[in-house]
Amino acid sequence: MPHAAPSSPPLATAPSEEDRAAIERFLDRLWLERGLSPNTQASYRSDLALLARWLAPRGTPLVTAGEADLREYLAAVRRSPRSQARLLSALRQFFRYLNADRQRDDDPSARIESPKLGLRLPKTLSEGDVQRLLDAPDVETDLGLRDRAMLELMYASGLRVSELVTLKLTGADLRQGVVQIVGKGGKERLVPMGEEAVHWVQRYVREARGEHAPAGTDWMFVSTHGAAMTRQNFWMRIKAHARQAGIRSALSPHTLRHAFATHLLEHGADLRAVQALLGHADLSTTQIYTHVAKARLRELHARHHPRA
Repeated sequence: MPHAAPSSPPLATAPSEEDRAAIERFLDRLWLERGLSPNTQASYRSDLALLARWLAPRGTPLVTAGEADLREYLAAVRRSPRSQARLLSALRQFFRYLNADRQRDDDPSARIESPKLGLRLPKTLSEGDVQRLLDAPDVETDLGLRDRAMLELMYASGLRVSELVTLKLTGADLRQGVVQIVGKGGKERLVPMGEEAVHWVQRYVREARGEHAPAGTDWMFVSTHGAAMTRQNFWMRIKAHARQAGIRSALSPHTLRHAFATHLLEHGADLRAVQALLGHADLSTTQIYTHVAKARLRELHARHHPRA
């Protein structure tokens, strides 16, 4: 007879004050040490609060949870493998923090294996698709010229959408052809722009930006209202230009960033150089693109090895 699936765990209405304080201390420490992004903070807070609410009816404070508690909880919440892996990551970080803070001398998450995740490749575009997207805005209009400059810069420098829309005039050295980016966790990096992006950004600043930017505004790319562009606004513009260009591939707000990394590797760039340009703190984050590097190696072997 098949076993019944575990039922959803009963929850307290809210974490106890003790548990909530422990979670906030943990997040504060992680933010100070690693510059945790707001999205990651929110995810960790939510995951730990849900566990605390599940433990509360059992009379177990979050900081004293044991391995059996964690295994039972993970079996009960029935998440997707990727969501389960994120939850387990939050738990491991939390109990490592408790160890480092000498609040306990064991780690109940240490022996729990992460679920196996399939390789999820980022959505990207071919070089031909990118060119059609870049050519789509009508550069005879102020907004079209702005969009062309933004698309060119995003593709040339591999910027995140948030980095692009918050770029300031003072962050771009058009003579040197570099932009200074403040990325996740407040980490700064200098990224080359390339001649094409420099050309379009210069033209935008010279011909179109002043039509909408109020005096004293330091945002590089401004909306028709003179404010900084928002992520949502720029994403809508990308989708509109993609439709106009006849691009049928699925897009995400970071499609051009992924194309930047993929095309660099296809043309022989080193993975660590791509890591630095993308602003990834850990090489493992960049290794999602190694399928490109491996494909290139196979192609070079087939082309040049006498026995290929």
